[in-house]
Amino acid sequence: MGGFSIWHWLIVGIVVILLFGKGRISDVMGDLAKGIKSFKKGLAEDETPAQPRQLGQASPDQTIRSETPQETPRS
Repeated sequence: MGGFSIWHWLIVGIVVILLFGKGRISDVMGDLAKGIKSFKKGLAEDETPAQPRQLGQASPDQTIRSETPQETPRS
């Protein structure tokens, strides 16, 4: 019950190639590379410093409570 030998990995590789085909595997690897590149690009865009806010300006995540209708409790 040891590790797999080279023959086990060779048989697994042949089965994978037979199931998916040579072109399909290269397409999947190309799509994976594109995904990694876009992920890295997204991380680089997120690292840009935020603009400093001036005093008295509300941030976009703050909401004004007076615009929402208030419900009155029923008795």
